[in-house]
Amino acid sequence: MLQDTILSHLSPDYPWKDRMQYFPTIGSTNDVLKDLAKQDAPHGTAIVAGHQSGGRGRRGRSFHSPEDMGIYLSILLRPNCPPEQLMHLTCAVGEAMCDATEQACGLRPGIKWTNDLVFGKHKLGGILTELGMSPQGTVAYTVIGIGINCCQQAQDFPPEIRDMAASLHMVTGQQIDRDALAAAMLEALCRMDGILLTDPAGILSRYRRDCITIGQDICVIRGDEVRRGKALDVDDLGALVVSYADGTVEAVNSGEVSIRGMYGYV
Repeated sequence: MLQDTILSHLSPDYPWKDRMQYFPTIGSTNDVLKDLAKQDAPHGTAIVAGHQSGGRGRRGRSFHSPEDMGIYLSILLRPNCPPEQLMHLTCAVGEAMCDATEQACGLRPGIKWTNDLVFGKHKLGGILTELGMSPQGTVAYTVIGIGINCCQQAQDFPPEIRDMAASLHMVTGQQIDRDALAAAMLEALCRMDGILLTDPAGILSRYRRDCITIGQDICVIRGDEVRRGKALDVDDLGALVVSYADGTVEAVNSGEVSIRGMYGYV
């Protein structure tokens, strides 16, 4: 991957070409971009890396980010709105990444609620969204991080995730052009930015179409507590609606719980 090659794949009307930086290796794209956000980096600033030594996922987990095998990308948006208007943000990013992957690779992933890109029973990538608040209580910035497994073979994944992880190469049988995919991701995020606050209903409608969790028997995990239920829907705020055997129905938020399939990762 090279910065000039990624830029060459971007359409002429992509508005943030001068705000993209490529690093062959980096600690964490999200951490670096959050530092830049605090230094007043502009809306649309993006960092793309070929390797992360400290990649992070949700709930403090590490994200396996080997050299020259994936895309690790973060983008900075400045929505300047109340946080309640961004409850669907991770869903919107998931939809954008499905669009980008389909465009660049000919494969549309599914989404395991709320933030994992999947194909079959395997994870292809993940999303981490982080907010920075203004003194007035509005969202001063959001840093959106995405990691996608592109070129790995099964043996390239650590043993502890080998059964649940896959790469785009593994599921398509094709060589993956990471530069073209990175450009498609940036363009999809730019299109998402244009409708994020104006069409949440449309975003969530499309998200429900791609969310493989809906209709599944699942385990809802809160700390040491595990409850079995069925995923009924995703509500208008992006929460997962779950029914339990005792007849209760609950809308669960991604920050509170982890979701697992009854018999494995999905």
